[in-house]
Amino acid sequence: MSFVFTPPSIVGIPVVGSDQQFPVRRVYCVGRNYAAHAREMGFDPDREPPFFFCKPNDDASVVPVADGKGVSIPYPPLTSNYHYEAELVVAIGKGGANIPVEQAASHIHSYAVGLDMTRRDLQMKMREQGRPWEIGKAFDFSAPIAPLRTLADVGEINAGAIVLEVDGEVRQKSDITHLIWSVNEVIANLSTLFTLQPGDLIFTGTPEGVGAVKQGQAIKVSIERLPSLTVHIE
Repeated sequence: MSFVFTPPSIVGIPVVGSDQQFPVRRVYCVGRNYAAHAREMGFDPDREPPFFFCKPNDDASVVPVADGKGVSIPYPPLTSNYHYEAELVVAIGKGGANIPVEQAASHIHSYAVGLDMTRRDLQMKMREQGRPWEIGKAFDFSAPIAPLRTLADVGEINAGAIVLEVDGEVRQKSDITHLIWSVNEVIANLSTLFTLQPGDLIFTGTPEGVGAVKQGQAIKVSIERLPSLTVHIE
């Protein structure tokens, strides 16, 4: 088969302890999955069904970061309110549809620390107009991600501190136990909407404390048992 131009390459995420990389197929994100974050965004945190949005899966949006190293990303255009959102990311290793909650963990390949970078002013403008969020969420360099650690290596991650610092100052601090919808529940629910496949990434939501960053600042995100993620804003 020939193409009119060279197809883009598949993005690969490093896997700790392996020479192989995890090939990214799709990037799903869960909205408002911590109660305190829902409140700070002006919503009632009642346990309604989760909702999802997507980010591009190409190398313009997904930014893999090598273990123990940081990465620099540019401040995006057309925003003056550029926000960080620290998240636990789940990588799917076995596909399926209508996955029962009690079987969800068997579909997990690995976990990572991720950032859902957001042009908040553009997102809010689209929300107020009843329009899609893409320009606020799905832009270039919007999904930095640290190396993955496999389920076999770390076990299920259903608890553990999640902390984000900006220039050494703690801005977000919570625990994975505070997810409104647990990791396994997110997988089960998402699989009723889409047939999950190996290579899918799921950003599981961010805790309270989201806020703006400026050029020259550095973000560090840590989750227990996982490699940390450091991002410098150019």
